[in-house]
Amino acid sequence: MGLDVEALLEKAQQGDKRSTARLISGVEAGGEAAETVLSRLWPHTGRAKVIGITGPPGSGKSTMTDKLAKYWRAQGLRIGIVAIDPTSPFSGGAILGDRVRMSDLTLDAGVFVRSMGTRGQLGGLSSACVGAVNVLDACGCDLVIIETVGVGQSEIEVVNVADVVAVVTVPGLGDDVQAIKAGIFEIGDLFVVNKADRPGADRTASELRSMLSLEEDERKRRMPVLLVTAAQNEGIEKLCQTMERLFDSMQESGMIEQRRSARLRQELLTLIQDEFGRRVINPVLTSPAFQEDFDNFLARRENPYLWVGDMMNKITEGRLL
Repeated sequence: MGLDVEALLEKAQQGDKRSTARLISGVEAGGEAAETVLSRLWPHTGRAKVIGITGPPGSGKSTMTDKLAKYWRAQGLRIGIVAIDPTSPFSGGAILGDRVRMSDLTLDAGVFVRSMGTRGQLGGLSSACVGAVNVLDACGCDLVIIETVGVGQSEIEVVNVADVVAVVTVPGLGDDVQAIKAGIFEIGDLFVVNKADRPGADRTASELRSMLSLEEDERKRRMPVLLVTAAQNEGIEKLCQTMERLFDSMQESGMIEQRRSARLRQELLTLIQDEFGRRVINPVLTSPAFQEDFDNFLARRENPYLWVGDMMNKITEGRLL
C-alpha cells in the first residue's frame, strides 16, 4: 500500500477528510503500511486531548458523543471521533451503527468520524484504535473522542488510550450500579447517568455516590457524578465544562503525563509483541518441524509444556534467531 504520507498529512492538516481517512486505512491495514504511517506521523502527535466514553450497551454513548462533539465544535475546536462497533464472530463484518447515528456530524468540515470494528478484540477497543487516535492527533484535531463498543465489565482498555474517561450508565438496567462495577467502575474519572428524565435516575446517581464514598482513594471519593439527558441536550454543557476542569486538574497533578507515559509503554509492548510474533513465532508455527512436534503432542508422545520451555531457552540463547 504505497502512501505519500507527507502529502496526505499536509492535506489532512488543512481539513481534507479523504486524506485523513487514507492515513487511518493505512494504520488499519497493519504491517509495513501501518509502520510507515505511524512512524512518519509520530513527531506531529501529543497535542490532542483524548476523551473516552464507555459504559454498558444501551446507555446512549453515541448520542452523548454526538452532543459533546457539537458543543466543543461550537467552541471552535477541531474534533476527531473514533467510534468502535462490535464485529461479528461469524462473518467478520461490523454494523457500523455509530456512524449512522452521528451522520449529521460528517457534514461538518471540522469533525472527522471514523467507525471501526472490534475485530474480536476484547476490552471494547479495536486493535487499530491507538493508531487512529495518533493519526487524528497528527492531522490537527484538538480533541479526540473514543466511543467504545459497550461490552460491559470487560470494557476497560479505553483507560490505556484516553486522558479522561467518562463512564455512562442509565436508570432501569435492573441492578443499576452492578452494571458498571468491577473493572469498568475502576477506570472512570467521572460518571454520567444518562436519560435522566427516566424514573430512578436520582437513585442511580445516589448509589454511585455512595459507592464512591467508600473508596480509599480521595480522588475517587470526590469523583463527579452528573445527570444528563443527551437526547434533549440537557446537562451537556455542564458535562463538557466538568471534563475540561478535570483534565486541567489532572494535568496540574501530573496524572495526564503519567497516563500518556503508560500509554506509550503499552503501545511499545504491543509493537514488540507483534514484531516478535511476525519474525519469530509465525515462522516456527508454520514450519514442518513444528507440525511433526504438534502431532507428537496430540499423540501424547511429547510434552508441549516442556517444548515451550526448550523453545524459549533457544530464543534467549540465540540458537533460534
